[in-house]
Amino acid sequence: MTGVRGLVGILFGFVLVAAAVPAAAQQRAEVPFPAALRGDAFRLESPALGRGFDIYVRLPPDYDPDGSAYPVVYLLDGDSLFPILAANHLFLTYDEGLPEAVVVGIAYGGFDPSVNRRSLDFQSPDEGLAAEQAGAGAFHTFLTDELLPLIEGRFNIDPERRVLFGQSRGGNLVLYSAVAHPDVFWGRIASNPSLTPGMASITGSAAPAGRDDLEVVVTSGERDRADLRTEAAFWAGIWSAREAGERPWQVRLIPIAGGTHAANATDAYRAGMVWLFGQGAAGD
Repeated sequence: MTGVRGLVGILFGFVLVAAAVPAAAQQRAEVPFPAALRGDAFRLESPALGRGFDIYVRLPPDYDPDGSAYPVVYLLDGDSLFPILAANHLFLTYDEGLPEAVVVGIAYGGFDPSVNRRSLDFQSPDEGLAAEQAGAGAFHTFLTDELLPLIEGRFNIDPERRVLFGQSRGGNLVLYSAVAHPDVFWGRIASNPSLTPGMASITGSAAPAGRDDLEVVVTSGERDRADLRTEAAFWAGIWSAREAGERPWQVRLIPIAGGTHAANATDAYRAGMVWLFGQGAAGD
């Protein structure tokens, strides 16, 4: 009898477990994004580029579609940087007094080179590069003609306060944007930019701008590779030395104490955003 009771108990336990699995799976499926990252996510296919991107949108916790328009931050390399920097923006509103913002991550959906085309999209023209190897121009057109109008038509955004953030090769795209299309973004942050090849197209003359309040921040980790630190200082030094009429923006080089190449992206974002919305906005 004891054996039968034991067997019945075991079978009853299996039934309970089996019955619980669908409910548990359903509960997991209904869990939303963490509160600091809630907003929207969708796939955007680009007719111009012939491929698509995963777009993530973080909205302020008290987002008001009918209130005052929000600044917007566009993050390159959204596969890795969106979950880190979009969530951290909340803490910067607490500790640094930054305004709330809509944060947009532009992601490839993976890191495999067959999917992730950052080496093409962030590459600006340079001597010795074939035209098909330098995709910065086409990618920037995707931003201006496809992504920005969609995002800013769907959400309550102030287009006068757009910020573009890029890390490493993404920093090259940020600086290409500043030189070739200065008016598109009010503020730009290039974190530990990797500028070779591509330096030639971002150190020549800049396109004219229609506004006089534009800002470019270059951050450089003190523990980053020596060649990348040299490139960052070289670019910032060239443009800082030029007359105001030759450069359409203010330039600020900010060292990140103890910063490495990639692991201090939050420090670069913090330093750049504080400059843009604090001292930089005041014209210092």
